[in-house]
Amino acid sequence: MKSLRNDWSPRLLSILRIVTGFLFMAHGTQKMLGFPVPRAFPLELRSLGGVAGVLELVGGALMLVGLFTRPVAFVLSGLMAFAYFLAHAPQGFWPIVNRGELSALYCFVFLYFAAAGGGPWSVDHWWRGAK
Repeated sequence: MKSLRNDWSPRLLSILRIVTGFLFMAHGTQKMLGFPVPRAFPLELRSLGGVAGVLELVGGALMLVGLFTRPVAFVLSGLMAFAYFLAHAPQGFWPIVNRGELSALYCFVFLYFAAAGGGPWSVDHWWRGAK
């Protein structure tokens, strides 16, 4: 079991990053592009929702490919902490009650990527190997 863990841990880190980036980017495409679900009302680009949408779309895409993984993940972790405390925490203490469990989970997953990097299947890893 130990060799399986050693062989797959870096790859699973990359898979987690890819899936997280894809799912997070979907929040940005919905806010900014109205895809796959159209918005109920127009989004003002210079609003909190507009800034969040840009960060979700661009940051999610960068996470998906693993480019600038650590700094992008740090920014996205802060975005999700901000979203939790601004939008969810005032509605109640428990995340399941205030519907903030996704924001809290994204916050800590991105914090992990800020520390661990993007794994071997990332542009960052390829770029470091090319130099």
